[in-house]
Amino acid sequence: MSLLQSPGHALLQRLMSATTQRRDVIAMNVASQNMPGYRRRDVEFERLLVDAMDRGTPPERLMEIEPEVQIDWASEARADGNSVDAERESAMLRENRIRFELYAAILSGRSNLVRQALTSDR
Repeated sequence: MSLLQSPGHALLQRLMSATTQRRDVIAMNVASQNMPGYRRRDVEFERLLVDAMDRGTPPERLMEIEPEVQIDWASEARADGNSVDAERESAMLRENRIRFELYAAILSGRSNLVRQALTSDR
């Protein structure tokens, strides 16, 4: 298995995919901020990975974990039952973008390292 096909590489790609899914869910939250009864949603993935690692799950089994869209029942709802706070969603969007950029930078760095190793003079 090459480094570009390693579990770490694949996990970084899945983390980036989860942030893309989270961006779409946040956009849905914002679009639904005036819909009575709508409860905001979020994507859980990083926490699921950390929980699995804390339980000693082997790295190759981490690939079986899927992002989950969950309804946020903890956020306080307005009188109309809607729990979307536009400012909070904006902050979540910024945090999510930073996560994506971090994962992309790590992935790019790993790929560049492999590329350099393969093309270096020996």
